[in-house]
Amino acid sequence: MVTQDFSAKTKALIDDLKSVCASYGLGNDGNEYKIITQTFLFKYLNDKFGYEVKRLDPKLAKAENWEAELATYSDKDFDKLLLRLPADCARLHREHTLTHLFNRQNEEEFHKLFDDTLRAVAILNTEIFSVKEETGEKIILFDELSQYINSTAKRDAFCKAIVNKLVPFSFEGIIGKGFDFFATIFEYLIKDYNKDGGGKYAEYYTPHAIAKIMAAILVDGPVKNVTCYDPSAGTGQLLMSLAHAIGEDKCTLYAEDISQKSSNMLRLNLVLNNLVHSIPNIIQGDTVRNPYNGGSWPERFDYIVSNPPFKLDFSDYRDELDSKANSERFFAGIPKIAPKKKESMAIYLLFVQHIIHTLGPTGKAAVVVPTGFVTAQSGIEFKIRERLVKSRMLRGVVGMPSNIFASTGTNVSVLFLDKTNVKGDIVLMDASKLGTTIKEGKNQKTLLSEKEENRIIEIFNSHEAVDDFSVILSYEDITAKNYSFSAGQYFDVKIEHVAITQEEFDQRLGSLDQNLRQLFNDGQKLEAVIAKNLSSLSL
Repeated sequence: MVTQDFSAKTKALIDDLKSVCASYGLGNDGNEYKIITQTFLFKYLNDKFGYEVKRLDPKLAKAENWEAELATYSDKDFDKLLLRLPADCARLHREHTLTHLFNRQNEEEFHKLFDDTLRAVAILNTEIFSVKEETGEKIILFDELSQYINSTAKRDAFCKAIVNKLVPFSFEGIIGKGFDFFATIFEYLIKDYNKDGGGKYAEYYTPHAIAKIMAAILVDGPVKNVTCYDPSAGTGQLLMSLAHAIGEDKCTLYAEDISQKSSNMLRLNLVLNNLVHSIPNIIQGDTVRNPYNGGSWPERFDYIVSNPPFKLDFSDYRDELDSKANSERFFAGIPKIAPKKKESMAIYLLFVQHIIHTLGPTGKAAVVVPTGFVTAQSGIEFKIRERLVKSRMLRGVVGMPSNIFASTGTNVSVLFLDKTNVKGDIVLMDASKLGTTIKEGKNQKTLLSEKEENRIIEIFNSHEAVDDFSVILSYEDITAKNYSFSAGQYFDVKIEHVAITQEEFDQRLGSLDQNLRQLFNDGQKLEAVIAKNLSSLSL
């Protein structure tokens, strides 16, 4: 009940922040998401700071106003307190708290104080909270948010309105809840800023059901100290589900994405889910063109998840990729430049090959692909499937229901890889008939129930063959079918045998003979009518 109450209050705070933006002309503005996500993050970091210093000093926990009590500390004592804070807690100075801002909101040019505070917090916490570009340049936590209000006369009022919405709310009662609480909050927070993009680069929103299924199949036993990677991370749903299945303290996450918006949202997602230690491993860059391998990044990963963009025009640099340096990574080839619809170039095939290339010697991976990939009889798709079978790393495929993504009609499957699956026992599953179809705006969307999600996971992980749903195969079985990964091609054709008496057989045969005679007579009569009509016309 407490969690539900916090959830409702948190969503109300998000609505309030969006209402402020709308009141100042920023509703649906391209910069609105920055204001909403960054002020939400500032509030969370502020409350977590208060939560942690109270844990360190009982005097602060007992104080009626902990911030006023903190103001009485000497600089030396305050610095000692900062040194004792856990690594995932932002360091704030006393003048950085929201209460301090609230108490000074009637000063002239308050918007400058507001922006300066956010910037000071960002700089103070650069090392652990900054996202990196592929060049190594750091992208700090906060922008100067008042700049997005064009009228300078309205900037003070705007910043006051934001602060006044933030101060009455507190995260302290829910800090530490992690994924179980914040998964739905984060989805609510970004729902207006990360719509399904129909396959556009870095805008693909992975449904929660797919993220859960991928994680639960990949992590079917306890593991620790592992590396997890998403080369097309978006806002991080797949990585969050994977980290939660493993244990947030038992894995380190690595992520690449070309989108600045997605990378900033991913950073927020990591903060909310107790994964601050992985923020330095977020890279804003072009995975296909220039995969990051600097710093402390491993060359190969233990777990990889990905829902890559399916189609994109990359004709400008296609030939650049077709080089000797990339021959091992893109072993099956690079899609040719389409003569007309360049935007239909299958860039996902490059991501699949990149994933295979970067998977560790005992690694596991799950990647969303268009269902056409599993049966194509030629081209790059076929070569990739052939490699997966011959190298004995295919674990299985799950064919998903249509419209699992709301704004694209592309049918999808999830491809599972496992470098340790050398003996075979491959699971092919057709889950396309599951789910309930609903209307979402102008589009139809298929939702899987929790029972259906669990059915997929349990049958896959138990390697159970179920009529017209799943089959268990060897690599030799798949080779014999020309490397098809479609479950339906392996289902047994069922012929129903019914025992009948001789008398019943004779009766059915007689009835069939009578029907055939009737059809023959009807055909002769029709032929006579047509001939008569043709004769009349000729006269």
